Amino acid sequence: MSGRPEVLFPLFGALTGLAGIGPKTAQNLEQMGIERPRDLLLTLPQSGISRQPCHSIRDLVPPVVATVEVEIGLHRPNAQKGRPYQVTVQDAETAFQLVFFHPRTDWLKRMLPTGQRRVVSGKIELFDGVAQMVHPDHILPLAEASAIPAFEAVYPLTAGLTQKTMQKAVADVVDRAPEMPEWIEPGLMAKKSWPDWRSASTMAHAPQSREELSPHAPARARLAYDELFAHQLTLALARSNRRKTPGVPSVATGRLQSKVLKSLPYTPTTAQLRAIDEIASDMAVPERMNRLLQGDVGAGKTLVAFMALVTAVEAGGQGVMMAPTEILARQHLAALKPLAEQAGVVLELLTGRDSGSERRAKLAALANGNIQILVGTHAVFQDDVRYRDLRLAIIDEQHRFGVRQRMQLGAKGRAVDVLVMTATPIPRSLAMASYGDLDLSVLDEKPPGRKPITTAMISKEKMDVVVERLRGAIVEGRQAYWVCPLVNESETLTWTAVEDRARILRLALGEDAVTVVHGQMPAEEKDRAMARFAAGEVSVLVATTVIEVGVDVPNASIIVIEQAETFGLAQLHQLRGRVGRGKAQSSCLLLYAPPLGEAARRRLTALRDSEDGFFLAEEDLRLRGAGDVLGLAQSGLPRFRIADLEGQADLMAEARDDARLLVGTDAELKGKRGEAARHLLWLMGQDEAFRFLSVG
Repeated sequence: MSGRPEVLFPLFGALTGLAGIGPKTAQNLEQMGIERPRDLLLTLPQSGISRQPCHSIRDLVPPVVATVEVEIGLHRPNAQKGRPYQVTVQDAETAFQLVFFHPRTDWLKRMLPTGQRRVVSGKIELFDGVAQMVHPDHILPLAEASAIPAFEAVYPLTAGLTQKTMQKAVADVVDRAPEMPEWIEPGLMAKKSWPDWRSASTMAHAPQSREELSPHAPARARLAYDELFAHQLTLALARSNRRKTPGVPSVATGRLQSKVLKSLPYTPTTAQLRAIDEIASDMAVPERMNRLLQGDVGAGKTLVAFMALVTAVEAGGQGVMMAPTEILARQHLAALKPLAEQAGVVLELLTGRDSGSERRAKLAALANGNIQILVGTHAVFQDDVRYRDLRLAIIDEQHRFGVRQRMQLGAKGRAVDVLVMTATPIPRSLAMASYGDLDLSVLDEKPPGRKPITTAMISKEKMDVVVERLRGAIVEGRQAYWVCPLVNESETLTWTAVEDRARILRLALGEDAVTVVHGQMPAEEKDRAMARFAAGEVSVLVATTVIEVGVDVPNASIIVIEQAETFGLAQLHQLRGRVGRGKAQSSCLLLYAPPLGEAARRRLTALRDSEDGFFLAEEDLRLRGAGDVLGLAQSGLPRFRIADLEGQADLMAEARDDARLLVGTDAELKGKRGEAARHLLWLMGQDEAFRFLSVG
């Protein structure tokens, strides 16, 4: 089967082929990301309305939807323009009014002839003490009353679309949905009591009660699983494909590593030693390593990364470490240089700023193997950069690169082991969605001796108290960060806000006490300001969130975060991690503008009460949803139409395990279940997956 299976053709035609959809409606649907019948099939009802018939509206508490049999009374057309047209009706016990704005009188008289009986369904509301049903959703003769569903599905809409149009088009798509071979493992199907795919699609679009709208209802849970399984299958195929690509075994001798460990003034944590072992084991086999090293702020990733780089050198090769910004690359250099000197390893920096003879000399030293470890920005992977024997590439702050970019890096064809690092604790479900193709090492312990950071919430009305506290710290020779928020996403306004805050602090603390870093500054200026702060020449660094990741100044013991209520929880935790790196007791002051909204209060309180990044990441996901956490819209996180990453992490875990099992036993997806899984991949638009299948 080399292309989309024929059985799926009806779901991939034009929308205009569906009942009630012309070119204009098709355009409206495209505004909602619905481009083909299949997209409509995956757009499930968001709520429902009970239209269970009732005897009378008399005992109902408005506003409420009612379905009731009535006798049509008098019509009261209103002569005044803009006034409604009213029809009095009588049910078994009471009278009420049907109300219409801008009606066609002849149509109303035909639909509602005085003295006849009809079934009407719509929202009952009180207006001046009188019960009214404005524009009933349904008006039918008694003989056709069964056409009103007892429970009616309600779909998301955009301008120019009505529920009736959506319902009609969806009913047509559901009719066209083909019978499909089963791709879910039979044991799981039985355990969950899930229906087959076609039945699940039919049931999800025709819920009979509110319970059937729950993500845990069997039909919906099954369809969510299908979506997660297709995504995990693509990642499992990518992982398997990469493992088929032969790697070069890099076996550690321990000669250099032992020197590094001896030189440390502390004992590595159990989590660090475990991660070092996991990475060394991966590097020793002739398959390419692809591992994610995830650690909370200050969990000691630098040592683990350096031990991996040294493993490459012990095996006679080279290692490279890539950071997303020059500031971070220079910081890695500062952290790794002393370790490299202890081990007797040659370590150099390469960034976009290297030029001329200096750059040529570095490139020559790399090509002949004299530079053993290279640290830098994406410049380390430019076309003219050649390595004599590159064994390991470490990519820092992976959440800035999505799954697709990672696959592109892998496609460069170098049989290099890849270790990806992030200091951003990621909720388990998101880690599986974004990094399901990687093996995972987690640093979940803090190195000994780290003092807890005191976190306090302070109203910005007490700003002078905060400035006073800074003055005291400066007198004691300590340093502080002051973080300003982004202003309306505008670089210029943000820059102005940073400069304004710095000016006020200079007046209070002294002209030379304060320096500034923000996105509008040239890179050299930014680096110069950071370097002065790191060297202790300035006491206060006023900055935007550019200091969020990796900036390491042990003498900085206070961080003030202005308008803390505008930041996400994960980001606040990252920012707080800039302090608490030295001997002094550190504090994080969250300045907020009262009154605080409920969500903001919960965020700031969670941060105040916990320093566990993994707990806070899960909390952030609960409070804000997957789309906002880590700004994942940019990071290649898939957009799921049905599955809910916050509420269905358990399904994601099952989908990942099952996908890996299937690919492990049928790598080409040629068996019976494998063929069914190909149908699913086509259905879910996972075309990427077919690049990893040699036939397909």
